[in-house]
Amino acid sequence: MAADFVFGVQSVTETINAGKPIDKLFIQRELGRNSPKVAYILEEAKKREVPVAKVPLDKLNRITRKNHQGIIAFISAVHYQPLSNIIPQLYEEGKTPLVLILDRLTDVRNFGAIARTAECAGIHAIVIPSRGSAQVSSDAMKTSSGALNYLPVCREANLEKTIEFLQESGLQIVACTEKTSETIYAPDYTVPTAIVMGSEEDGISQALIRKADHLAKIPLQGEIGSLNVSVATAVIVYEAVRQRSL
Repeated sequence: MAADFVFGVQSVTETINAGKPIDKLFIQRELGRNSPKVAYILEEAKKREVPVAKVPLDKLNRITRKNHQGIIAFISAVHYQPLSNIIPQLYEEGKTPLVLILDRLTDVRNFGAIARTAECAGIHAIVIPSRGSAQVSSDAMKTSSGALNYLPVCREANLEKTIEFLQESGLQIVACTEKTSETIYAPDYTVPTAIVMGSEEDGISQALIRKADHLAKIPLQGEIGSLNVSVATAVIVYEAVRQRSL
């Protein structure tokens, strides 16, 4: 885990100035803006839309016992790309966009497994929220078998607005949820599409379900009644691949 974060005011400042992608910042609650160096870090984090969490000292100490000076930056394994650039570029290249939105997915290994499937299936981008999502760490990179080196990852502050942008850009939104009678075989994935997958705990948020154009469930025949989210993602993504291959 040591390779996934840096700590201390100077080290974090240098990381920011070097343009390295940062997943999130933990700052000790008592650390204020009265320090110009801390104020600079916070301003740069705001510009780059990096989530900042004010946490108690003991939480920082659990991450490292070294002299963190009240600040730890978690480094991303990828450079995030703006979705607003990717969609127009896909259209310009004559491609039919197929995007994957992960709503509050928190397990790093699930994220990595999904990224591997997405890259193999030709997904054009993965979208995650700025807050409440799995860290795109070296563990995620390892689990993805390097797929994250080739697959654009977009971090968006508000997934509701992201869906609105995609709809305005001509994409249909297909939410994979059991809260419907329609199966994943009903939608037409040959048109520009964004597939939404939900968190391991409670699935897709109601706000995103309300915005979806289609709700689609995976038919299950067994007694358990649910699939791991990475497996479920593979099932629906490859239905889209199947339709696009006909």
